[in-house]
Amino acid sequence: MKLNFKNLTVQVVIAIIIGILVGHFFPKFGTELKVLADIFIKLIKMVIPPIIFFTVVNGIAGMGDLKKVGRIGGKALLYFEIVTTISLAIGILVVNLMKPGSGIDMSIAGNADVSKYTEQAAETSHGFVDFIVGIIPENVVGAMAKGELLPILLFSVMFGLSLAAMGQKSQPVIQLFDKLAHGFFGMVNMIMKLSPIAAFGAMSYTIGKFGIVSLFTLGKLMASVYLTMFLFIVLVLGAITKYYGFNIFSFIKYIKDEILLVLGTSSSESALPKMMEKMERYGCSKSVVGLVIPTGYSFNLDGTSIYLSMAAIFIAQAYGIDLTIWQELTLLGILMLTSKGAAGVTGSGFVTLAATLAAFPMIPVEGMALLLGVDRFMSEARAITNLIGNGVATVVVSKMENEFDPNREVIVEAEEAAQAPNQIPVTN
Repeated sequence: MKLNFKNLTVQVVIAIIIGILVGHFFPKFGTELKVLADIFIKLIKMVIPPIIFFTVVNGIAGMGDLKKVGRIGGKALLYFEIVTTISLAIGILVVNLMKPGSGIDMSIAGNADVSKYTEQAAETSHGFVDFIVGIIPENVVGAMAKGELLPILLFSVMFGLSLAAMGQKSQPVIQLFDKLAHGFFGMVNMIMKLSPIAAFGAMSYTIGKFGIVSLFTLGKLMASVYLTMFLFIVLVLGAITKYYGFNIFSFIKYIKDEILLVLGTSSSESALPKMMEKMERYGCSKSVVGLVIPTGYSFNLDGTSIYLSMAAIFIAQAYGIDLTIWQELTLLGILMLTSKGAAGVTGSGFVTLAATLAAFPMIPVEGMALLLGVDRFMSEARAITNLIGNGVATVVVSKMENEFDPNREVIVEAEEAAQAPNQIPVTN
């Protein structure tokens, strides 16, 4: 089969392969290429707040029903809680069966310093009340500037409901916001052209800094994490998708471009704007996409949950700490709280792990040094699992609400064709 080098997916795959080679053979140069990925992620983060704002406002204003908004939000949060709890439990079960920490050579931790992660965890409040208060922005412009998803989402929902209450008078604003949303998605398409360069830079940095050798040092842990995430996607998400009438493998194929982007950049946030657009094309309504995807990026981090539970018990095994069933259930309860505030950004799982261990003193925080060498590699698995999990959640909630139309992609394409006056329609 002939490769189409103009295809973005092919470009990203080639960039990842070249990045691995550059990082391996020229490690010093490879580590300096991280700036390429940083620039790309900053460009993506630049457009995320306005896209969420315009998309959610239009979706809510279009619904015009406060009860419906509450119902969709309630179903989404209930789904998130059930599925992330299952993912935490699966992580604990597999790590206990495979015991990747038993007999580990503690010298691989070296003199690694984990203080910056523990300090970040200490500065970040993980309490329930503080978390709820933190959702309310003191200044919406400040929340936009910082890219804080949940405060932006809350403001967007309230503004959308306000417009809905105005009735026909709000139509000029809704139409303007719709045009602005299309403009920002156009910017995303421009930025996405840089994704192969970002994937190349990120992979060069990862291999150059940590080396392929680190994969073999903690290979059993990495194999356990990847296996668990594979089982979660195929068995748990597969069962959910089958129940709701779609196929997990077909769905993964549909979002393959976003998965490859996440693989290259190690950040699920890099794919957020395109994922919202893809989910609407797949058949989900704009209102459900606008509510579920941004909320899921804070509440439905399946991959991060699996990693947190496995990493915590791995450290306990490495130190020879034998946890009782009640201690593991206590750890599960703590993880159910700490995992909810982790954002879909590279490294956030490590900070959340520090916060979890600080609240569970039976496992030494210093043990995180064991994970430093391979955390970046597992970050990719976390981010991909988070992305797939949020995509599945969006389809499920859409189907629950009868807000799913499999022909929506055809409608969206027709609307885009109508908005492109210079485009000549092709008829069969």
